[in-house]
Amino acid sequence: MSSTPVDASKRTWLIASGCAGAVGGAFVAVPFVSSFQPSERAKAAGAAVEVDIAALQPGEKVTVEWRGKPVWIMKRTPEQIAELAKLDGQLADPKSERSAFPTPDYAKNTHRSIKPEIFVGVGVCTHLGCSPSDKFQAGAQPSLPDDWHGGYLCPCHGSTFDLAGRVFKNKPAPDNLEVPPHMYLSDTKLVIGEDKKA
Repeated sequence: MSSTPVDASKRTWLIASGCAGAVGGAFVAVPFVSSFQPSERAKAAGAAVEVDIAALQPGEKVTVEWRGKPVWIMKRTPEQIAELAKLDGQLADPKSERSAFPTPDYAKNTHRSIKPEIFVGVGVCTHLGCSPSDKFQAGAQPSLPDDWHGGYLCPCHGSTFDLAGRVFKNKPAPDNLEVPPHMYLSDTKLVIGEDKKA
């Protein structure tokens, strides 16, 4: 078999068009490949959030957003903290031992927090993702038991949580509210999304 010779002008055109095709392909590929990188908005959504809690008074709660979720920061009163220890027998997971939402070691205590008075928790019910309502007032109320000590009520299916985000027994929510990684920069500055071990 003999090969047909390609004249010099055709060879030049073939090389030039091949190079142009390769350059064009690179220009098309770069935006396509870069589209797999997270956007600046997505990067910011996962970033740690710094919160000043200096103005937070006992019995008050503020909500901040972290990773698209509401994070509650509540300053509990001494009376509210004292009530937490009395509830263990009524709770599904009083020691936060379940692993669906691993609790940081520094929050594996009765108050589920670094400082007993400050609770930091993700305000999303572990049943179907609704946001529970504040029910801080103790005593009988609609949809709550007569011996209610204060906490949170998920209006969707009636799951109840104490003021440490621990779920009560025999409720649809399978787990306690998530405690996100967090740490204190000072007595009044809190960072959500980072801790010293991270």
